[in-house]
Amino acid sequence: MALSKIDIANMVTGASPVANGGTGLTSGTTNQFLKFTGSTTLASAAESGLTEADHWRVTSSFTGSATPITSNWERSDTAGFGYLGTGLTESSGIFTFPSTGIYIIYGQMSFQFNEEDTDSIMSIATTVNNSSFTAQSTTREADKNTDGRRHSCSCMCIFDVTNVTTHKFRLDAQSVASSNAVACSSDETVTGVTVFRVGDT
Repeated sequence: MALSKIDIANMVTGASPVANGGTGLTSGTTNQFLKFTGSTTLASAAESGLTEADHWRVTSSFTGSATPITSNWERSDTAGFGYLGTGLTESSGIFTFPSTGIYIIYGQMSFQFNEEDTDSIMSIATTVNNSSFTAQSTTREADKNTDGRRHSCSCMCIFDVTNVTTHKFRLDAQSVASSNAVACSSDETVTGVTVFRVGDT
C-alpha cells in the first residue's frame, strides 16, 4: 500500500530539526537573509541587509575655508525624506556612526567663485583614533572668473568602522579664498553628506 505521507515523528530516529512547513531558523526578523560560511549553521545564518542610511546637509552658506565645517548641520527634512536605522550623530562637524560596519560615505559641495584664479578643495576626512584626521577622498574645483559662478563637486569613500568611539568622519572645505563661498541651503542639499552601512566589519 502506497503511503500518502511519512510519519517523521515516529519513523525517523533523533531530533527532527525542522517543523512541518518550517525553515529551521530558531529566530529571525523581517528583511533578514541567510548568509553561510563553511561553519555557519542554519539557525545562525540570518543577517540583515542595508541597516543604516542617513543624509545631512549644511543650511547656511559661508566664505573661506572650514576644516571641518562645524556649524549649521541638519538632517534633511525635505518632504518625503526618511532615514534607515538609528542614524548618524553630529557634534561640531564630527559625525559618529550608530554601529560598527562597512560604510559608504558620499560628500557633495558647491563653491561660489568671487575671486579669479582660485581653486577650492572638498574632502572627506576620517579618524581611527578619535583625534587625527586623514583625507580619505578629495576633489578640487577652480575658476578664472569673478562673476560669482558656482561649481559643484562630489567624492566618496568606503570606511571600515570597527569602533564607533574612535572611528568618525568630517567634511572639509579647504583652500577656499576669503572672498569665495561654500554654497548651502536649508531647503535642499547643496552641500552635505549621505552615508550607507553596507555590511559587517
